[in-house]
Amino acid sequence: MLVATQFPSYILPQVWEVAEEGYDWIADGSIYGHLWASFLEEVGGFGAAIVVSIICGFMAGFYKGFREYIVPLNGLFMAIPPIAWAPLMLIIFGIGYTTIVVVIFISAVNPMILTIMEGVLTIQGTEVRAARALGAKRWQLFLYVYLPASLPFVTAALRIGFSQAWRALVAAEMIGATQGLGWMVSMGGEIGNSRQVLLGIVLIGGVSYLFERVFFRRLEKHYEVWRLA
Repeated sequence: MLVATQFPSYILPQVWEVAEEGYDWIADGSIYGHLWASFLEEVGGFGAAIVVSIICGFMAGFYKGFREYIVPLNGLFMAIPPIAWAPLMLIIFGIGYTTIVVVIFISAVNPMILTIMEGVLTIQGTEVRAARALGAKRWQLFLYVYLPASLPFVTAALRIGFSQAWRALVAAEMIGATQGLGWMVSMGGEIGNSRQVLLGIVLIGGVSYLFERVFFRRLEKHYEVWRLA
């Protein structure tokens, strides 16, 4: 607040001015459309990344040949900033939902695959040897040994993947969307509305914090007991 007093309100508004801006967006109902758009894009991209990363992560952990193929490819994609794919996706799919979802997917799937794979590779305890000695088949090992033991690593992968996906969502919306929280920030900057920019930033940080604290932190803490056991 002290810093804000050193600048005109149209450059760096006070907290109450940002709150007034938020009230105006709530009063006319426009904020809900942007929140819903960002939510649907996050669900689409992150949901697809969850499915693919679980399948590929477990396959990479179980099969050496697949692991040797996917690890270098995964490293290559992780070295490229996800937002760098946005212009290409815009050319292919145009402005809208599909472009945002693809960018989110690319940003989230690679670190999640790596985390799950590393978790599966660490599961080599007495339970695995005992199950094999008792004649457990591969699907039984997966269902009754590897899957429960890997849940802490899956939850850690979800937490990492969400943070990557949320950043990619905001960045991609700034480039290739007509609505959403990222679009709010970008459009506010273009028209010189710093109150809208700060409102969008507060919403972006607030939503991320809620997911981190309310869902992922509790989920990871719950399964951390399994890892320590």
